[in-house]
Amino acid sequence: MNHCSVLATLMDFCLRRFLAFLLIGGVLARRNGDASFDRNYDITWGNDHVLSIDEGRQIQLSLDNSSGAGFGSKLCFGSGFIHMRIKLPGKDSAGVVTAFYLTSHSNNHDELDFEFLGNREGKPITLQTNVFADGQGNREQRMYLWFDPAADFHSYKILWNQYQIVFYVDDTPIRVFKNHTNSGVSYPSQPMQIEASLWDGDSWATDGGQTKTNWSHAPFQTHFQGFDVNGCSVQDSDIQPCYSTNYWWNSRKYWTLDSTQKRAYENVRKKYLTYDYCSDRPRYPTPPPECPQ
Repeated sequence: MNHCSVLATLMDFCLRRFLAFLLIGGVLARRNGDASFDRNYDITWGNDHVLSIDEGRQIQLSLDNSSGAGFGSKLCFGSGFIHMRIKLPGKDSAGVVTAFYLTSHSNNHDELDFEFLGNREGKPITLQTNVFADGQGNREQRMYLWFDPAADFHSYKILWNQYQIVFYVDDTPIRVFKNHTNSGVSYPSQPMQIEASLWDGDSWATDGGQTKTNWSHAPFQTHFQGFDVNGCSVQDSDIQPCYSTNYWWNSRKYWTLDSTQKRAYENVRKKYLTYDYCSDRPRYPTPPPECPQ
């Protein structure tokens, strides 16, 4: 598929999502709103494994050996401060993957991932993040969390503007991917849909796939809250209007971490980071250009 065909596919997908959104009279929730699921999201697969709770203010996805489930935003976005409150499956969740991410619908796709990799009861769940730009990924970072993510809801956020991408756990930045296009590093710049899913990843998720899912503990259940969207919606492949400083997440305050955020970022990575592709010399004898040299 050539570049124009890829753009046409992406434009068609986003336009169809936008028109469907208008057809049902949807309006994006404003900042700090309390939107119900149906306002901004649709179930995308596993309908019979999805439960709406509290008039749509909470969604439960279930996984058993027949299916998992997933949902996605009605619209595509070109920038934003995207968030979701998530409570993970408890007890023995080895092999179970909960994902919350942004993704474009094109061959050379962009994607920003939170993936929660389950574990045996009493062992820590791993949070893996990844960044894809123009089809290039393999930028995994993994860490443990400083709390039990199955005990209660926590906020997971992605800031995406033209200057940086920041992954947050609650209000703590855990990963930063700066815009280094001036050095030849691709940067996510395609419209992306917000997606979340619960699925069986026991071929790789826990101990490199050596620890398998114990289906006697099924159904595994992940709960989601916080369905308002702080994002700039787009109908086609042009996201330049989404860089406007009229959107609060594009203001100077969000171009870089402040001193307090930098200290929190450095502290959490020093204590909890277990893998960083930038430090993997057998895999990358020469560090990728976006990594600290």
